[in-house]
Amino acid sequence: MSTSTSHPQDLVLTRLIDAPAATLYRCWTDPELMKQWFVPKPWTIARVDLDLRPGGGSLVVMRDPEGKEYPNAGVYLEVVPERKLVFTDAYTAGWVPTEKPFMTAIVTFEPEGEGGRQTRYTAIARHWTEETRKQHEAMGFHTGWGICADQLAALAATL
Repeated sequence: MSTSTSHPQDLVLTRLIDAPAATLYRCWTDPELMKQWFVPKPWTIARVDLDLRPGGGSLVVMRDPEGKEYPNAGVYLEVVPERKLVFTDAYTAGWVPTEKPFMTAIVTFEPEGEGGRQTRYTAIARHWTEETRKQHEAMGFHTGWGICADQLAALAATL
Protein backbone atom coordinates (compact mmCIF):
# COMPACT_ATOMS: atom_id res chain seq x y z
CA MET A 1 0.00 0.00 0.00
CA SER A 2 1.27 3.46 -0.92
CA THR A 3 0.25 6.55 1.00
CA SER A 4 2.28 9.31 -0.66
CA THR A 5 1.68 11.66 -3.57
CA SER A 6 3.21 14.75 -5.06
CA HIS A 7 0.26 17.00 -4.11
CA PRO A 8 0.56 18.22 -0.50
CA GLN A 9 -3.19 18.06 0.21
CA ASP A 10 -3.58 14.43 -0.93
CA LEU A 11 -4.25 11.32 1.07
CA VAL A 12 -3.65 8.23 -1.06
CA LEU A 13 -4.48 4.56 -0.87
CA THR A 14 -3.07 2.16 -3.49
CA ARG A 15 -3.66 -1.58 -3.64
CA LEU A 16 -3.04 -4.37 -6.11
CA ILE A 17 -6.36 -6.21 -6.18
CA ASP A 18 -6.93 -9.66 -7.69
CA ALA A 19 -9.82 -8.62 -9.93
CA PRO A 20 -10.15 -7.07 -13.38
CA ALA A 21 -10.49 -3.28 -13.62
CA ALA A 22 -13.98 -3.69 -15.10
CA THR A 23 -15.13 -5.54 -11.99
CA LEU A 24 -13.79 -2.90 -9.59
CA TYR A 25 -15.32 -0.14 -11.70
CA ARG A 26 -18.66 -1.96 -11.58
CA CYS A 27 -18.41 -2.13 -7.77
CA TRP A 28 -17.97 1.66 -7.76
CA THR A 29 -20.79 2.38 -10.21
CA ASP A 30 -23.56 -0.13 -9.38
CA PRO A 31 -25.54 1.26 -6.41
CA GLU A 32 -26.43 -2.21 -5.09
CA LEU A 33 -22.78 -3.27 -5.13
CA MET A 34 -21.62 0.01 -3.52
CA LYS A 35 -23.94 -0.66 -0.60
CA GLN A 36 -21.97 -3.84 0.12
CA TRP A 37 -18.49 -2.36 0.54
CA PHE A 38 -18.38 1.46 0.55
CA VAL A 39 -18.21 2.05 4.33
CA PRO A 40 -16.37 0.14 7.06
CA LYS A 41 -18.69 -2.33 8.76
CA PRO A 42 -20.72 -2.05 10.97
CA TRP A 43 -21.63 1.18 9.14
CA THR A 44 -23.99 0.69 6.18
CA ILE A 45 -25.16 2.57 3.12
CA ALA A 46 -28.81 3.60 3.25
CA ARG A 47 -29.05 5.05 -0.25
CA VAL A 48 -26.99 5.49 -3.43
CA ASP A 49 -28.04 7.65 -6.38
CA LEU A 50 -25.51 8.01 -9.21
CA ASP A 51 -25.64 9.92 -12.50
CA LEU A 52 -22.38 8.69 -14.06
CA ARG A 53 -21.38 11.52 -16.38
CA PRO A 54 -19.39 14.72 -15.99
CA GLY A 55 -21.75 17.11 -14.23
CA GLY A 56 -23.92 14.25 -13.01
CA GLY A 57 -24.81 14.21 -9.36
CA SER A 58 -24.11 11.59 -6.77
CA LEU A 59 -25.66 10.98 -3.38
CA VAL A 60 -24.37 8.41 -0.92
CA VAL A 61 -26.12 8.26 2.43
CA MET A 62 -24.01 6.56 5.11
CA ARG A 63 -25.65 5.13 8.23
CA ASP A 64 -23.84 4.62 11.53
CA PRO A 65 -24.56 1.61 13.78
CA GLU A 66 -27.04 3.72 15.82
CA GLY A 67 -29.06 4.52 12.70
CA LYS A 68 -28.00 8.16 12.19
CA GLU A 69 -27.65 9.03 8.50
CA TYR A 70 -24.95 11.15 6.86
CA PRO A 71 -25.77 12.28 3.31
CA ASN A 72 -22.81 12.94 1.02
CA ALA A 73 -23.80 14.80 -2.14
CA GLY A 74 -21.45 15.64 -4.96
CA VAL A 75 -20.89 15.78 -8.67
CA TYR A 76 -18.77 13.82 -11.13
CA LEU A 77 -16.00 15.78 -12.86
CA GLU A 78 -14.61 12.94 -14.99
CA VAL A 79 -15.91 9.48 -15.86
CA VAL A 80 -13.74 7.11 -17.90
CA PRO A 81 -15.50 3.73 -17.98
CA GLU A 82 -13.49 0.97 -16.30
CA ARG A 83 -10.49 3.30 -15.73
CA LYS A 84 -11.22 6.47 -13.73
CA LEU A 85 -13.76 8.34 -11.63
CA VAL A 86 -13.27 11.89 -10.38
CA PHE A 87 -15.88 13.48 -8.15
CA THR A 88 -16.14 16.29 -5.64
CA ASP A 89 -18.34 17.54 -2.86
CA ALA A 90 -17.61 21.14 -3.92
CA TYR A 91 -20.70 21.03 -6.13
CA THR A 92 -23.92 19.09 -6.43
CA ALA A 93 -25.90 18.32 -9.59
CA GLY A 94 -26.34 21.37 -11.82
CA TRP A 95 -23.00 22.78 -10.62
CA VAL A 96 -24.59 24.19 -7.47
CA PRO A 97 -21.77 25.10 -5.05
CA THR A 98 -21.86 23.47 -1.65
CA GLU A 99 -21.45 25.37 1.58
CA LYS A 100 -18.20 23.79 2.73
CA PRO A 101 -16.27 21.67 0.21
CA PHE A 102 -14.07 19.00 1.76
CA MET A 103 -12.35 17.08 -1.03
CA THR A 104 -12.14 15.82 -4.57
CA ALA A 105 -11.73 12.07 -5.05
CA ILE A 106 -9.70 10.59 -7.89
CA VAL A 107 -10.14 6.84 -8.26
CA THR A 108 -8.23 4.90 -10.89
CA PHE A 109 -8.31 1.28 -12.04
CA GLU A 110 -5.15 0.26 -13.92
CA PRO A 111 -5.03 -3.30 -15.30
CA GLU A 112 -1.93 -5.28 -14.35
CA GLY A 113 -0.70 -8.81 -14.65
CA GLU A 114 -1.34 -11.37 -17.33
CA GLY A 115 -4.53 -10.56 -19.18
CA GLY A 116 -5.40 -7.72 -16.78
CA ARG A 117 -6.50 -10.14 -14.07
CA GLN A 118 -5.23 -7.78 -11.41
CA THR A 119 -5.83 -4.08 -10.97
CA ARG A 120 -3.72 -1.32 -9.48
CA TYR A 121 -6.48 0.43 -7.52
CA THR A 122 -5.68 3.97 -6.40
CA ALA A 123 -7.98 6.22 -4.40
CA ILE A 124 -6.85 9.80 -3.81
CA ALA A 125 -8.64 12.21 -1.51
CA ARG A 126 -7.45 15.69 -2.54
CA HIS A 127 -8.36 18.30 0.03
CA TRP A 128 -8.87 22.04 -0.35
CA THR A 129 -6.56 22.90 2.53
CA GLU A 130 -3.86 21.35 4.68
CA GLU A 131 -6.25 21.69 7.61
CA THR A 132 -8.93 19.55 5.96
CA ARG A 133 -6.32 16.98 4.89
CA LYS A 134 -5.12 16.70 8.49
CA GLN A 135 -8.73 16.50 9.70
CA HIS A 136 -9.47 13.63 7.30
CA GLU A 137 -6.29 11.84 8.32
CA ALA A 138 -7.22 12.21 12.01
CA MET A 139 -10.71 10.85 11.23
CA GLY A 140 -8.99 7.62 10.19
CA PHE A 141 -8.59 7.94 6.43
CA HIS A 142 -5.91 5.24 6.13
CA THR A 143 -7.70 2.73 8.36
CA GLY A 144 -11.20 3.42 7.04
CA TRP A 145 -10.36 3.57 3.35
CA GLY A 146 -8.11 0.52 3.83
CA ILE A 147 -10.98 -1.47 5.34
CA CYS A 148 -13.20 -0.38 2.45
CA ALA A 149 -10.54 -1.47 -0.07
CA ASP A 150 -10.46 -4.87 1.64
CA GLN A 151 -14.25 -5.08 1.45
CA LEU A 152 -14.12 -4.02 -2.22
CA ALA A 153 -11.56 -6.74 -2.99
CA ALA A 154 -13.62 -9.37 -1.18
CA LEU A 155 -16.78 -8.41 -3.07
CA ALA A 156 -14.96 -8.29 -6.42
CA ALA A 157 -13.66 -11.82 -5.81
CA THR A 158 -17.30 -13.04 -5.79
CA LEU A 159 -18.31 -11.41 -9.08
